[in-house]
Amino acid sequence: MKFEKFGKFLAIATLLTSTGAATIVTAHAAEGQDGAEYSSNGVVEFVPNTDPTNPVDPEEPGEGVDPTDPTDPEGPNPGTPGPLSIDFASSLDFGVNKISSKDETYYANAQGYSDKDKVTANYVQVSDNRGSSAGWSLKVKQEQQFTNADAKYSELKGAAITINDSVAVSNSEGVEAPTTQASIVLEPGTAVSVMDAAKDAGDGTWISRFGNVEKVAVEQEDGSTKDIDKNTSVQLDVPGSTPKSAVEYRASLTWILSEVESN
Repeated sequence: MKFEKFGKFLAIATLLTSTGAATIVTAHAAEGQDGAEYSSNGVVEFVPNTDPTNPVDPEEPGEGVDPTDPTDPEGPNPGTPGPLSIDFASSLDFGVNKISSKDETYYANAQGYSDKDKVTANYVQVSDNRGSSAGWSLKVKQEQQFTNADAKYSELKGAAITINDSVAVSNSEGVEAPTTQASIVLEPGTAVSVMDAAKDAGDGTWISRFGNVEKVAVEQEDGSTKDIDKNTSVQLDVPGSTPKSAVEYRASLTWILSEVESN
């Protein structure tokens, strides 16, 4: 731009050289055009991140945490690899309860941490670091009914896990949130939807947080009651008609993350 402007002044000066004094005035104006402009660039590029993503706090998603697993003293399984990953999923501990011949509802114990003196709601965490905004789907499948192969009554027939009041949380800004299910009832052998990100949604790290924690009075073996931190949005319903042995029953949960198919 500056070179063009200066060129115009030179052309005018040439035309005016035959007019004497006027030439001097124009020449002084041309000499006063100091400075210039020049362009350069800045650039940064991103690629999909295949590094594992650590669990974050479901109440403060910008902070890392070290969650415990009440079903395994070695701690929870590591997150899955790849740019689209399941980073953590709570194991559900419904506590120690007296055998009952009535229909009963048992609430999950709150999620604990080895590095924080606090408990939170149970949750599952997904990270999408592909950078393609292609969308994804998270499901969970209860592999089998609660069982104990060594017990006389080896299966808790009719027992059912229900997860209510899920909410999607993240520290990502300006990203469309995935959708969560208001209520999930697990049926052994069937995968059910937990959290779904449509195309252009769900980028970054997202948590499906299952409700909230509250104190619940739980009857102890000696007949007394004790207030325990429970997640009342995660419950196990057991029919009174189901016979129970005095043992621990277990069920496996498989969390399944997949890409959204392109149309």
